[in-house]
Amino acid sequence: MEHITLLLAIVVVTALVFDFTNGFHDTANAMATTISTGALKPKTAVAMSAVLNLIGAFLSVEVAKTISGGIINEEGIRTEVIFAALVGAILWNLLTWLLGLPSSSSHALFGGLIGAAVMSAGWSAVNGSTIVTKVLIPAVAAPLVAGLAAMFAAKLTYKIKANPEAKATAKGYRAGQIASAGLVSLAHGTNDAQKTMGIITLALVTQGVVAPGSNPPLWVVVSAGVAIALGTYLGGWRIIRTMGKGLTDLQPQQGFAAQTSAATVILASSHLGFSLSTTQSCSGAVMGAGLGRKGGVVRWSTATRMFVAWGLTLPAAGLVGAGAEFLTKQGPWGIAAVAVLLVAGSAVIWALSRRKPVDHHNVTADDLDAEPAGVVTTAIAAVTPPPPGSVAAVADEDLKATILAPAPTDPTAPPAPAAKV
Repeated sequence: MEHITLLLAIVVVTALVFDFTNGFHDTANAMATTISTGALKPKTAVAMSAVLNLIGAFLSVEVAKTISGGIINEEGIRTEVIFAALVGAILWNLLTWLLGLPSSSSHALFGGLIGAAVMSAGWSAVNGSTIVTKVLIPAVAAPLVAGLAAMFAAKLTYKIKANPEAKATAKGYRAGQIASAGLVSLAHGTNDAQKTMGIITLALVTQGVVAPGSNPPLWVVVSAGVAIALGTYLGGWRIIRTMGKGLTDLQPQQGFAAQTSAATVILASSHLGFSLSTTQSCSGAVMGAGLGRKGGVVRWSTATRMFVAWGLTLPAAGLVGAGAEFLTKQGPWGIAAVAVLLVAGSAVIWALSRRKPVDHHNVTADDLDAEPAGVVTTAIAAVTPPPPGSVAAVADEDLKATILAPAPTDPTAPPAPAAKV
């Protein structure tokens, strides 16, 4: 600790700020479906997720080692590069949070790191094979695998029970959903908290505080776990609303299927050292679960905006990281300018978010920025019968009862004449 300079301290603090934004940006991954189905109250859900994120941060360091010694070449990388990379990642996280888009905090960090490293030392500073095998391939495969698994799991749950909407069954699935949400939170801690551990360890390597290839020091593990837990507890309510209400309408069975599938994919990737996006895995699982129920549909207009954000994350964060690194190369005044731009940009985004705030009071409101279903969604819902006992079926029964019920009589009206025989 005695070797930490002022610049390194700034980088460590900035990394923990990124970790904090990662926490509230990705709370939706674990708790959006749990909140939207009513399995847990919003504040209870985020508190539970925060505790399990903290525990998960201590379970593995494989992903941290991938970032600290795999994405870029450590030799010749200056500490200012790490700072510039974090600036790009933080600003992209805040912008997508403002828009309510569940983009990848992981890819924002990778993009910022790649852009800053290329600006500093050229393309030779980037390990292209590691990026392809441990970042890009998992980015494509994870949401597909999680989505397919969730779709088949949801279909299976509806086939197992003849009356899947019975109160006792729904209560059981809610309990299972709480358990699976806890598993996702734990998995999120084992994957996303480590990314900040890796970036801090990389900064320590650039200053000679630790040797290349070292595991993160204990104080790095603790501080990263606490930062992501605090961010998770605050709750990224805008993104929770999008994943819980904007993509599809989920029932407890589907929520259970989505979260179990996502947790399995995330835990497997953490074990293998794949730094995949937990956001993309959970979003894919939610869409898969939405398609796994008869009558269930995905709002593809919302999904399309989300896909666009996914595609833009790496290059956008990379450009910001490269621009920030260009400034830091100018000397102390450039570093100060980047810090001022980061604070100013964050303040502007926060001010814009206050125009239409979203919190635990209105995160599940159906009329909050409600989006029409769209032509495709409406057509699919019209030709696909909902499962027995669903809301649509209940509405049909109410309609039949209304049609068959006798018309109410007016007590002041004269009696109708008797029919002639």
